[in-house]
Amino acid sequence: MTTLTILPSGKTFDALPGTSLLQAILDAGEKLVSQCGGKASCGACHVFLLEGRKGVNRLTADENAKLDTLIGIGSKSRLACQVTLGTEPVTVELLGALSGG
Repeated sequence: MTTLTILPSGKTFDALPGTSLLQAILDAGEKLVSQCGGKASCGACHVFLLEGRKGVNRLTADENAKLDTLIGIGSKSRLACQVTLGTEPVTVELLGALSGG
């Protein structure tokens, strides 16, 4: 199991390695919009991956291309639908109105 910490709520959740970050966030009871069904084409599930970046999969070309079209991205930006959890603890920050925040 890997421990997922979700900000700003501070909720922690144990998820199985191999689970998508989007699914783990939803399983934890948080709200996060995904309009494209996990295809990296809408950008609605943009989050900041604050800790544990080395323990998840690398950024793909499709994810990078979509992030390049979004406003407010930074070095910690990822699309939750494209992140696969490993075994290291992860801390993620949900952003804005699309996260239900």
